[in-house]
Amino acid sequence: MRPDIDDVLTDLHVVELPLRRRFRGIERRETALLRGPHGWSEFSPFVEYDDRESSRWLRAAIEFGWEEAPAPIRGRIPVNATVPAVPADDVAEVLDTFPGARTAKVKVAERGSELADDLARVAAVRQALGGAGRIRVDANGAWNVDEAEHAIRQLERFDIEYVEQPCATLDELAELRGRIRRIGIDIAADEGLRKADDPDSVDLSDAADIVIVKAAPLGGIGPALRHAARLGLPVVVSSALETSVGLAMGAQLAAALPDLRFDCGLGTAALLAADVTDRPLLPFDGGIDVRRVEPDPALLERWAASPERTAWWRARIERTHALLAAIPTTEDQSPE
Repeated sequence: MRPDIDDVLTDLHVVELPLRRRFRGIERRETALLRGPHGWSEFSPFVEYDDRESSRWLRAAIEFGWEEAPAPIRGRIPVNATVPAVPADDVAEVLDTFPGARTAKVKVAERGSELADDLARVAAVRQALGGAGRIRVDANGAWNVDEAEHAIRQLERFDIEYVEQPCATLDELAELRGRIRRIGIDIAADEGLRKADDPDSVDLSDAADIVIVKAAPLGGIGPALRHAARLGLPVVVSSALETSVGLAMGAQLAAALPDLRFDCGLGTAALLAADVTDRPLLPFDGGIDVRRVEPDPALLERWAASPERTAWWRARIERTHALLAAIPTTEDQSPE
């Protein structure tokens, strides 16, 4: 049974955490922490997301805090380094915060940047990782098909593992995939699944070789596992710039997947300049452990958001909770 709104809000803590570097256009990350009978959970849709999209994030937060997590298959998750759209000279410093990572995901096509900047950044990552390292790039759907094809042909010389969401739509991804097939660089879909109005109706068979799966945007661990099984593609579990509490949800998802052949994007606590726990899920030796995270009361107080922002998040949770109660979704249904 879904908890009522009073239960959800009983232990609400809204925090505002600084980032080490500007990422995804922000310098501070706001998020709401909730506590259920199975432990702490996190509700952290980005502030520009509407209530309909955010309601899936609340469904995930409730699942993780109020339901039993699936039995883990593995106790440790290999993770990639995440390189924001930084100047090439800053790449080595960023990679140092992901000790032992053998794979790097590099942000490209950021607004205001040029392809030359992206190529210089990727070249710096390749130099730092050496020939044995793996590089994947993420364009967040910013290119059209022609731009994506041109960029990928330029990136080919750096031995790219895959390109994540190079174009916005599935039709564009399918066209691009046909154009670059001979190059041998795979396409991974992220927003094409998680931002769809109805993720259960998404068919990636023509559009992607790999699917990026994120627990919170897809409604929780259970729905994410069902999407992975339904789509039948290799899976990369990734994060959404959560605190270590939210990253623990992603780690539990990765731990439950039958097949995990790619390093996951779950090391992003390294992008935060502060966290809510004195035992953050920071990467070490190329991975993170699978475990629950308990916030530290002093850190919750230290990074508490203003009363005005806390009230904003409380109202957001109330609205999205009402949506969950009024409009049942397939994410709430049990698998057959």
